Amino acid sequence: MNRAKIAWAITGSGHYIEECLEFLLTLKNVDVYLSQAGEEVLKMYGVDLKNVHAIHSVYRDKAASAPPVGHFYKGYYHTFVMAPTTSNTIAKCVLGIADSLVTNLYSQAGKCQIPSIIYPCDIAPAMETTAPSGKVMVYPRKVDLEATDKIKTFEYTEVVESVDELIVSVKQRIKSLA
Repeated sequence: MNRAKIAWAITGSGHYIEECLEFLLTLKNVDVYLSQAGEEVLKMYGVDLKNVHAIHSVYRDKAASAPPVGHFYKGYYHTFVMAPTTSNTIAKCVLGIADSLVTNLYSQAGKCQIPSIIYPCDIAPAMETTAPSGKVMVYPRKVDLEATDKIKTFEYTEVVESVDELIVSVKQRIKSLA
């Protein structure tokens, strides 16, 4: 079956969320998956989901078994994108924990050999990030940085460290399928 879409998950990270969404809204053939924390963060940043709904299907984390993950087995997706991604979600993925919609999506993408592109919020010992009030400095913990390094070693997983890298990687993936 032709894998025609991207599955794009948004977690509870505000790390350049507006820039990620701006790019997401330029794409076609995307299903958007929101974690519960992702929905909360979008509201904190004043993001109106009507813009996303107008272009893409949106799935929310409302069921314990995460039924939409079955789409991977039906060939609906060629790529899974998680951007931006919290350190909590990265840690769960590294440990193989699939107890939420988003972590289950990552797990199932890997089991179906679907490439994942991940943009973690914790990528350096000291870094600038975005908060609802503007730019702030954060200092990720050693454990968070170790989890980011670990997920880089996972099969079918590409980790990007900026919105620019995210854009390039997603565009390259789409181009490779054309």
